[in-house]
Amino acid sequence: MDGRFHTGYILILAGIVLVVAGLAMIYIGKIPFPGRLPGDINIYGKNWSFHFPIVTGLIISLILTIIFTILFRR
Repeated sequence: MDGRFHTGYILILAGIVLVVAGLAMIYIGKIPFPGRLPGDINIYGKNWSFHFPIVTGLIISLILTIIFTILFRR
């Protein structure tokens, strides 16, 4: 493969990323804020608070696993 294929592939990927980012910005008000999903642990005390975003971490991990599996499949 020559260098032009790689450049074209990178431009297509950058376009997809921009489209996804644009759609996310349009619909951000309808999407629950990451870190405040049901299942995230929030504990509030008198002078302290503890936040553990377990569900958010699992969802981000799942999405990245799918993306990297698709991109780096041989």
